[in-house]
Order: sequence, then structure tokens, then C-alpha cells
Amino acid sequence: MTATIPAAVEAPVVLDPTPPTRLRASRPDLLLCGAVLAAILLVQGWNTTGFPALSDDEGTYLAQAWAVQEGKGLAHYTYWYDHPPLGWLQLALVTWLPAALFPDVMSVAPMRVAMLLVTAVSAVLLYVLARRLGLRRWAAALAMALFGLSPLSVVLQREIFLDNIAVLWILLAFCLAASPRRHLWHHFGAGLAAAVAVLSKETMLVVLPALLLTMWRHTHRDTRKFAVTGAITACVLTGLAYPLFALLNHELFPGDGHVSLIDGIKYQMSRAGSGFILDDRSGAHAVLRSWLYYDRVLPIAGLASAVLLLAAARWSPTGRALAGPATAATILALVALRPSGYLPAMYVIQMLPFLALALAGAVSAALEPLRAQIQPLRRLRSGGLRRPALLRRTATLAIAATAAALTLPHWYDATRTALTTDTNAPYRAAAHWLRDKANVPDPSSTRVLADDAIWLDLVHAGYRPGTGAVWFYKADLDPAIGKTLPRGWRDVDYVVASPTVRRDAPTLPLVKAALTNSETVASFGEGDGRIEIRRVKRAEAR
Repeated sequence: MTATIPAAVEAPVVLDPTPPTRLRASRPDLLLCGAVLAAILLVQGWNTTGFPALSDDEGTYLAQAWAVQEGKGLAHYTYWYDHPPLGWLQLALVTWLPAALFPDVMSVAPMRVAMLLVTAVSAVLLYVLARRLGLRRWAAALAMALFGLSPLSVVLQREIFLDNIAVLWILLAFCLAASPRRHLWHHFGAGLAAAVAVLSKETMLVVLPALLLTMWRHTHRDTRKFAVTGAITACVLTGLAYPLFALLNHELFPGDGHVSLIDGIKYQMSRAGSGFILDDRSGAHAVLRSWLYYDRVLPIAGLASAVLLLAAARWSPTGRALAGPATAATILALVALRPSGYLPAMYVIQMLPFLALALAGAVSAALEPLRAQIQPLRRLRSGGLRRPALLRRTATLAIAATAAALTLPHWYDATRTALTTDTNAPYRAAAHWLRDKANVPDPSSTRVLADDAIWLDLVHAGYRPGTGAVWFYKADLDPAIGKTLPRGWRDVDYVVASPTVRRDAPTLPLVKAALTNSETVASFGEGDGRIEIRRVKRAEAR
């Protein structure tokens, strides 16, 4: 016989006592999730080719995906184990069909559309995770909206970054780890998905303890040892495929005449640090300022919420339920705080889903006292509505209106820039100039130094991949390309002097000499963002 708890002493519960086992089984969840997803895709898809400015990292990953599609290997130049290749292998799959139907669209700006698919799947997985962790529908929708509509997300999730792909897989791993059905294969699948996340972007490795915490909480005590052991085994064995690949290619250890995984790891570990993130003179602080320029709410309030949830985990149901995501957000923040590490601008992408979950959970927990005060009230009807429900909804709407008034104006200003500004017109104009036969009669016999943001445009225009269209870094750093330039800068015809090329040229002797001994024949854009096409003055007939 089940004991009934009197209403006057019933413990307030902020978590949903009956979250759906499957999203597709709940019509209200489907409608709410679908509505938020439509808003995310509309905002992120609008002007995705125009803003933000194309980056060399985007061009590199897409060029590597193109090389896989074309059967040219794991990269468009010598693959040197800078990152595991699984990230752009997946990108090659996502972009395969449009590239097969329309080869000329396989360049950075048009292929950003492919990232909408990644964002859509990630957003739905976040909603599912929020519901599986016990958040009510409105809180799960809030987490999803924070994740997809924050100006930081609108800017960074559009870009072709490996971090976005890794986030999808780590969210899938958390969803499987928190599966309410507790099947062993769900936990094995979580380990496999976690390994794919790490092999997509290796920095996801630091999130695995948080995933293990979530899995430990959601496994049955009788099968916990098997589930956790199976998940760890699946993760480790899948992750070992990468060093095994290097070993089979005789590229695991350093040696003369070949690249190696060990050298790649040494390079990543020895990169110049960005400094302490709170030191206003450091590069890391400049990155932080760029994040806060777009959004202060999610990074600051989300991290504060994660810390508070962890502190309250002993007595708060929400804190216990969200301990895993809150731990993930905290670990990623601590990694960013290390004074000697390198902090790239896209690092925050990995934090966004966990910050969104923590903030939505904290808001939900903050409403718990309100529910506790209203719950014991007598259920009197007034105008067809029950008085406690009316009070609760009124208070909730007042809190939501206040939060919106404080947040939305800044979000609107930051997002409006992303929706209306075209920063990539200079790149398109430069690509058109180099494609015009009146300017370059024979692209197949012309050598151009350029960054990877425009490299695929040059390939589609008829410049020879690797030796005609030359990624400017490789002219100095890749011995295989150096052999095709026996006279150094004199073997170069043009330099596409983008901001990236001008910034890094002082550290690259051949590129620096080519810029010094060249003259501008066309310029597009203004200021620091301009793209100059420079003809090398002393390039003689080869």
C-alpha cells in the first residue's frame, strides 16, 4: 500500500517526475522542440555566407575534406598529425552530396550551410539531454534556445570548425549515458560516441570525467560495474585506432624523412601560450573580450550557475541531476584559466551546451521556492483557472520578462550584425578577379600564394592544387612544396595578401620576400580586412 504525503508537507520538486522515455512519444515535447529548432535554424542560416569573415581554419578543414573526397589522402598537403582526421572525414561525408552535384560550391562560404545540419542535431540532442536529466519542458526549451540563439552561437556555430562536430558527439554520449532505460548497449554507445568526440577534436578529452559522473548516476547499481567498464573499454579501444593508424604507417615515432604522431603532439603541447585569461595584456584576455562582446549572459551566468549547482548538489535535486554537465562546464573553464596554455577563439564552442544546461537548470531551481509557496494553497477556481496556477504563471512571466529586458537588447544588437553584415565580399571579389581570364589567361601555369579560405576557389578556377594554388604556410614549412620552388619567391606569380597572410608573413621568409618584391594590382575591401592581389615583380618565365 502506497503512503500518501499530505499536500501541506509535500516536498517541492523542480524536476519533471515523468520525463518522456523517447522524444517522439511526446507530442508537446515535439512541438516545443520543433518551434525552438525552427527559430535557431532561421537565425543561424540567415546571411551565413556573409558573416563572420572567412577564416583560414575553416578553409583548412574544408580543403582537407575535399582531399578525402577526391582520393588525395587525409589532407591537401602532407598530413602531419596536427589533429585527428576523423573530424574532416565526417565533414567530407556531410559535404559529399552537394560537392558531387555542384563541384564549384565546394568552398568555404557556401559549405557553411552544412553546419546547419550539425547545429540542428546538436540542439535536439541538448533538448533530449535536458529532459532525460529531469528538467521540465520550458527549462529544456530554454537550454536549447540559449545554446542556439546566443550571439556567440550564431557567430561560431556557423563556421566550419571541428569543435562543432565534436560537440554533437559529446552530447550524444551524454544522452546515451543518461538513458532512462539503462540498457548496457546505451552505455557502450556512450563510450563509443565519446571516443568519436575526442577523435573529432582532441580537447574533448577533458570532458570525459563529467560524462563518467553522469553515467555513474544513471546506471543501475546491479549493472553499474559492467556498464561503466564497457563504456570505458569502448572509448579506449576506439581511441586507440588513431595511434594504431600512425603505427601501421610507420609514423608513430619521430624519424628522418617522415612526420609522426609524437612530433604532432609535441608541437601542440609546445605552442606559445596565450597568457592568463584575466591579464588584460594577454592574448587569452583578448579572446575573452571577443566572447563577451557578443554575449555576457551565457558565459558569465552559465559558469556561475554551473559552480552553484555543483555546490548545491548535496541538497538540491537539480544540482544532483545536472552535476555532470556542470562539471563539464567547470573543467573546461579551468582549462581556459591555465596561464601557460593556448586559447583559441573557437574553444568556447565546447562550453556552450554545458553552460546553457547549467543556466537553464539554475533558473529552474530558482523557481523552486516559488513553487513551494504556492503548492500548499487551496485550489480555488477563479475565471476558470486555479489560483495557484495563476499565481505561478504570473510570477514566472514576470521573471521571464525581466530577464528578457536585461538580455535581449544586447543579443539583438550583436545578432543584427551577423544577420545584416557582409564581411566576405572582398574574398568573393578576389576569387572572381583570379578566375577572370582577362587578368590571368592561364591559371594552370600560374602559381599563387594564398590562405586556405580562398584555396578551394582557386582550385575550382583551374589552378593546380598544391603547386599552382599554394597554401602560403606550406611554401616555407612543407619540404615537398619547397622542392617545387627552387628559386624561392621568384617562382611565385601572385600573392593573395589577406589579413592572415599579412599577419603571419614576418615569420615565413619566402612569403615575406614575395610580399616585399610585389606590387598591388587589385584591392578589395578597406582597412585591416582588405584583400590585396599582388603580382611578384621579378617572377621570370620558368
